[in-house]
Amino acid sequence: MSTKRGPLHGKTVLDLTTALAGPYATLLLAGLGARVIKIENPTRGGDSSRNNSPYVTGEGLSLQRTSAQDMSVSMMVRGRNKESITLNLKHPRSREVFLELAREADIVVENYSAGVTERLGIDYAAVRKVNPRLVYTSISGFGAQGGDGKAMDTIIQALSGVMMTAGEPGDPPVRFGLPVGDLVAPLFAVIGTLSAVLHADKTGEGQHVDVSMLGSLTSLVACEPFDALESVGIPLRTGAVVPRLAPFGTFRAVDGWFAICAPTDAFAAGLLRAIGRPDLVDDPEYATRDARVRNAGDLHGRIQEWSARRPLSEVLAALEANAVPAAPVRDTAEAVRDELVLSRKEVVPLVHPEFGFVEGLYGSGLPVTFSRSATDLSRPAPGLGEQTELVLGALLGYDDATIDQLRAEGVL
Repeated sequence: MSTKRGPLHGKTVLDLTTALAGPYATLLLAGLGARVIKIENPTRGGDSSRNNSPYVTGEGLSLQRTSAQDMSVSMMVRGRNKESITLNLKHPRSREVFLELAREADIVVENYSAGVTERLGIDYAAVRKVNPRLVYTSISGFGAQGGDGKAMDTIIQALSGVMMTAGEPGDPPVRFGLPVGDLVAPLFAVIGTLSAVLHADKTGEGQHVDVSMLGSLTSLVACEPFDALESVGIPLRTGAVVPRLAPFGTFRAVDGWFAICAPTDAFAAGLLRAIGRPDLVDDPEYATRDARVRNAGDLHGRIQEWSARRPLSEVLAALEANAVPAAPVRDTAEAVRDELVLSRKEVVPLVHPEFGFVEGLYGSGLPVTFSRSATDLSRPAPGLGEQTELVLGALLGYDDATIDQLRAEGVL
């Protein structure tokens, strides 16, 4: 068995997050080797993800919970490699317990709405007094200063402009099926957290890391200068193709779809040969990139006319034989079973702590491979409060009587 440890081994994270954006950030930290202690509200059944249908039961997947051992697929994905304790942060004494935990931790991650942690007395200012080295990361919809409205993924997609980057001109807004707003922000949160940890390790000084979902997604939209492109006549929404990179886009074969990315002269020449038109390689309308952009509609039409009469296997074979970058468009079920992706543990089987693996159930891995460190997301998600006694006893030295008293008072 490998003795390699994760690069964050020895770091302790207090996880105050719920739903998706925050829990995905702490999942990544757990996969990198940090000890993640998930703090859940006992009065609301813990993280809201615990009540997301479907559930894994003793009989397999079910839309309804059938026993106390059943666990939602959402929690099975987001709770891996974490420990769970319960703490009712609205109880007056809970602040004392939380600050004792913070004194022993290296990182706190929370995704409450702006202002909530201050009202609870567990904001960065409060934590900094007991642990100046601690890195305190906040993920919110609009940033620490707050904003109007609720920060749901679809709301963030709408406000960021990303919904208007897909589809054909004149189409209604296109909501991404993947919750990109909820998934981009935690990536920036982890980058910010690790940068702040490096700073703390060098200087002994912690800090507040403030990441907004809206800013994270909008910053990616701004990577493409859409306004400038429109000003020179390049449309914002181009549907299945990208005229300014022609030949570039997705096309239909008889039995499926495929994608082509061939913007260079060499790739474009290979594509013209693949579709049986080597005579067009030196044609002034296709020989240069600028010419292909001017004639993108005609070029893409030629590709579609050629592929529409052929099976996908024949289309891909012709493109491959001519060194054209191309690939079939796979559905999600096929994609997550890719042998390469599975072998690199970028996607991994999900395991229920009691019922084991359910056929066909996969979750995100940690798509980073280190030459000297390990990553791992193989430990099943915990039950609600499963490690409460362990954490409070081992980390804070609470005895059984103290823990029982806290339970009786409604703190835990």
